[in-house]
Amino acid sequence: MVSFAYSPSPMKILVIGGTSFVGRGIALAAHERGHDVTVFNRGETPTDLPEAIHRLVGNRQSDLSALANLTFDATIDAIAYQRRDVELLHVAMGARVGYYLQISSISAYQNPAFDQADESTPRLKLGDVDPNANVTGATYGVLKAECERAAEELFGLSIGILRPTFVVGGHDKTFRFPYWVARIQKGGRVAFPGPGTNALQWIDARDLGTFAVLLTEQRFAGSVHALGSSPALNFGETLERIAAHVAPEGTTLVEVEPDRLKDSSWYTKFPLWSGTSSQTALNMSNAKALSLGLTLRTLEESVDDTAAWFGTREWPGHWLSQADEAALLEEA
Repeated sequence: MVSFAYSPSPMKILVIGGTSFVGRGIALAAHERGHDVTVFNRGETPTDLPEAIHRLVGNRQSDLSALANLTFDATIDAIAYQRRDVELLHVAMGARVGYYLQISSISAYQNPAFDQADESTPRLKLGDVDPNANVTGATYGVLKAECERAAEELFGLSIGILRPTFVVGGHDKTFRFPYWVARIQKGGRVAFPGPGTNALQWIDARDLGTFAVLLTEQRFAGSVHALGSSPALNFGETLERIAAHVAPEGTTLVEVEPDRLKDSSWYTKFPLWSGTSSQTALNMSNAKALSLGLTLRTLEESVDDTAAWFGTREWPGHWLSQADEAALLEEA
């Protein structure tokens, strides 16, 4: 791993979110780099953050009073999902946020026309979607793009926009990457959805956190991807590497024909599956991020962190059951 020198002047950094997964990674990275860190969230998620990190409790959509009269050198917004999230923060704090960095998503883009697309890819347009609509699989990307536009309009063009792809590692409450680590650790015949050649990109939450803080120290202005291997590995290669690292002897990966997985529920049972065809949005360029100092852990390090965190938890009910997997494997 490459380590960067500490910022010459420690900053007062506010993290909106900050206790779970992505926000946790950001808060820890900022603390480890010597900054005075405050997190603002609902206070409902158990946290292992150091006591030196200040905690403010509130609700960004209904109660921002804990931020009254506070001023920060920088604010990293890890949980902006609707336009009003950004608008209410601006009303509550205005310029007192300091430098503003928003954690967005590559889902904010229109589908790139080719692999290895860069940050000039056009964003999705709001169209007839309510900018404060409920967040669903269908609205997520459009709403993230609108959050970006709101930030630019309200906080100015000197802000930063960080667009990750799938985020992996321990403390992942989405349980997407943990499914594959936990299932492959069990061994046997492991079903996975084809085509195995579909592209897949990810970034470890710890690498995302460190990069977000580095951009904040630089007061980076503009947008940048936060992606792992580029060009991307494919889905099958990724699972093979996980298996080579944690699978017991005799484990076999069995590809399931995608035409047998037409029901949308399979996307939940087989997380990280991009469907029947490879997506250019999962094979984008990280060249700009690398030039700005992004460093990346290996996939195996992310697997180890995930396995240690997931431990002996019960099998989540939305994951593929043993009976469903056996039925798929019987016909494979």
